[in-house]
Amino acid sequence: MQIIDGKKVSAQVKQEVKNETELLKKEYSITPGLAVVIVGDDPASRVYVNNKKKACELVGFHSEEYALPAETTQEELLDLVKTLNEKKDINGILVQLPLPKHLDDKAVIEAINPLKDVDAFHAVNVGKIMLGEYDFLPCTPAGVMEMLHYYNIEVSGKNCVVIGRSNIVGKPMGMLLLHENGTVTICHSRTKNLAEVCSGADILVAAVGKPKFVTADMVKEGAVVIDVGMDRDENGKLCGDVDFENVKDKCSYITPVPGGVGPMTIATLMKNTVKAAKIQNNL
Repeated sequence: MQIIDGKKVSAQVKQEVKNETELLKKEYSITPGLAVVIVGDDPASRVYVNNKKKACELVGFHSEEYALPAETTQEELLDLVKTLNEKKDINGILVQLPLPKHLDDKAVIEAINPLKDVDAFHAVNVGKIMLGEYDFLPCTPAGVMEMLHYYNIEVSGKNCVVIGRSNIVGKPMGMLLLHENGTVTICHSRTKNLAEVCSGADILVAAVGKPKFVTADMVKEGAVVIDVGMDRDENGKLCGDVDFENVKDKCSYITPVPGGVGPMTIATLMKNTVKAAKIQNNL
């Protein structure tokens, strides 16, 4: 069994982005810029935003943070997005989800210029992913693919099972595996015989948001297990959707939590932002 080290892979991706950024500054006097918008004071969102700012600093981006009060209106938020769409020094716009209940996240995402939508949540970018003609990929699924490539894990012809059908992870994850010729099954709360379906997977991706949901009986001997979950167990300790201790010995590869998929999400965001800067400057 081999542990997939997300920290190591993400460090390599960030180094590549840093090199590309230095080149853009030197050759074209362009500094990629990322604006992060956070509404309210959700503690998990605050941690993510701080990590994104640190990553921007590391790779040499210009970054701006807009921390808005929880009572911000829909109109105020849409006005800010409009302003950021027009800012020449901002190439990527990221509105941290979840938003407070009174705000319509769908309308906010649709207001972002698709060429600045570095989360790849806009309907235009989602459609492009479906067609396989994309500019950007959603950060978490793309980070998973990056890890599979780094460890030379073949997807083509493999039986791939994704647990979870969210627009942010589950659906695009299935699509990216399909683009690499995996045979893909997407499971969800209505799936019958879930354990049986999962136990046939060569590559199993858990993105269900339930602590230690995937147990040893759901995992095939020698499977690759990717844990996208970020949960808390009964003792409040950080854990994933996979019961790591009981599952690990059955796997050929497995991602830990923390230190697996998490670091890859931010590294891919950096990759998307530098790509956005190039597209917007016709490079």
